[in-house]
Amino acid sequence: MQAWLVKELADPDQALSLEEVNKPENNEGHILIRTKAASLNFFDILLCQGKYQEKPPLPFTPGAEIAGIVEAVGDGSHYQVGQKVLARPPLPNGGLAEWVSVSENEVFSVPESMSFHEAAAMYITYQTAYYALHHRGNVKKDEVILIHAGSGGVGSAAIQLGKAAGARVIATAGGTEKVQICKELGADVAIDYLTDDFVDIVKQETNGKGADIIYDPVGSDTFDRSRKCIAFAGRLLVIGFAGGRIPEAPVNHALVKNYSIVGVHWGYFARLYEEEMISIHDTLCSLYEEGKIKPLIYKNFSFEEVPHALNLLGDRKTYGKLVVDV
Repeated sequence: MQAWLVKELADPDQALSLEEVNKPENNEGHILIRTKAASLNFFDILLCQGKYQEKPPLPFTPGAEIAGIVEAVGDGSHYQVGQKVLARPPLPNGGLAEWVSVSENEVFSVPESMSFHEAAAMYITYQTAYYALHHRGNVKKDEVILIHAGSGGVGSAAIQLGKAAGARVIATAGGTEKVQICKELGADVAIDYLTDDFVDIVKQETNGKGADIIYDPVGSDTFDRSRKCIAFAGRLLVIGFAGGRIPEAPVNHALVKNYSIVGVHWGYFARLYEEEMISIHDTLCSLYEEGKIKPLIYKNFSFEEVPHALNLLGDRKTYGKLVVDV
């Protein structure tokens, strides 16, 4: 079978090589899946460069999210041959391969109405956004959520899930195209941070109260400025640091304004509370079937275009999720 291998640590177009490798055997407790689609994440780039916290030995195959068809199962499996599933293949044998063998607890059924592209784009971003808003942010109906980078993967998921929860959503994005995407996703207010001050607009839209929840996958100056427009008893959710700089917060400011700075590490949660993570997946599938969420996909790429797609993702010229046909 064909698989992308990282054979040296460098940028994706130098690090990745499309190779013929052995098809994986299916061991007890695992599911053999014929991969149909895989989605790409920024940490795939970091893995290629050797800058991610997890550093598998060379060579390895990246790719943390796939969708496909079950080809073989072990005795007593909950899955059936021919079933449509999504999965999270672990390193060093990730999902950018024609077949993957994945532990059954990392495999999830999906509705037949969901395409392979959507299923591949569904897992990490929507799980993260749901966990952030409901488990860490305790979102309530009619609260105001400020969502940064609203046209990105976790941001677009948060807009849809915020609206599904009955909240009022204010989103930020860079440029007119991405602002329009936020509006189409359901944002009540969309702000172009390149031309407008989101702090002023949030205060105007909330009559000076500020946002009850701030969902921040950016960090850097965005985090610093967000503290100026958070409501009393607000929750500032730390999703990530796409802006590059990890900010520091003066805790006296949180004390005086009575807000919480809340870390969101979905991967750690998923390892500790598997049953709750499965429950979230079931809820997300129901929301999809109700038409309340739909993964935002920038483009479907061919399997041969993986390095090019990762370069586009690294240049931050895309929106939503990038999906590869396998």
